[in-house]
Amino acid sequence: MSNRSRFVVNGREPTRRQLIVSAAVAIGGFAVGSVGARAAAEDEISHSHEAIHQEVVFQASRKRIYDALTDAKQFEKVIQLSAAMKSGMALGNRPTEISHEEGGAFTVYRGHILGRQIELVPSERIVQAWRVVSWDSGVYSIAKFELTEQGAETKLVFDHKGFPDGQAEHLAEGWKANYWEPIGKFLAE
Repeated sequence: MSNRSRFVVNGREPTRRQLIVSAAVAIGGFAVGSVGARAAAEDEISHSHEAIHQEVVFQASRKRIYDALTDAKQFEKVIQLSAAMKSGMALGNRPTEISHEEGGAFTVYRGHILGRQIELVPSERIVQAWRVVSWDSGVYSIAKFELTEQGAETKLVFDHKGFPDGQAEHLAEGWKANYWEPIGKFLAE
């Protein structure tokens, strides 16, 4: 007897035609299964999630802007210059606290905004798990601040994603009125 494997169906070796048909069915089934798996995977990926991308240029060094975003005393001054504070918006009563450690917590705008520092690269990048206190428990978005020097100026490239649907317009305006504009005023002082 040879060492080759034999394919046996009902005690008999299949004909060449049966082998070809069986192989075609198996390959076809695999292809259909792959398309089904691909379709199922695509159902899990949203191609319509809202995201915010903003770019702002400040007349300051990267370090100065990084410090304004990560130092609680400096950021409290930014808050005082914000539209939220000027409008009398009802915020909480928690103090501004900003950890300098990856994984550390932050609380700003009297506890209205809170989260965790995911990545901190001094004078270059801040990535935060960021949320508004009124969002459902456990819902966090990702806020990423990239700082690039451009001569005497610094370009801040900001990306925000993963927030609840329907919030993009409100959040985009909030970043401008409560972060970029007051930071610009703070840096000019």
